[in-house]
Amino acid sequence: MGSKIIHVKDEAYDSLKLEKGLDESFSDVILRLTNNRGKISDSFGKWKMSDKEVKEFSSELKKSWKGFGKK
Repeated sequence: MGSKIIHVKDEAYDSLKLEKGLDESFSDVILRLTNNRGKISDSFGKWKMSDKEVKEFSSELKKSWKGFGKK
């Protein structure tokens, strides 16, 4: 089994560290958190929402995107 060096921001490291159990490696945590998730596009069309829910979801998503990357 090989290994790779990755660089993450301190905030990402701290978040990962909070998820880590005493008997887990960081690799174990990453695999546990990402296991069986697939790509988000695999889920398109599978969630049944009312028109009202779609509007609320879209509105909240747009608000989040506007704030993404801002400090």
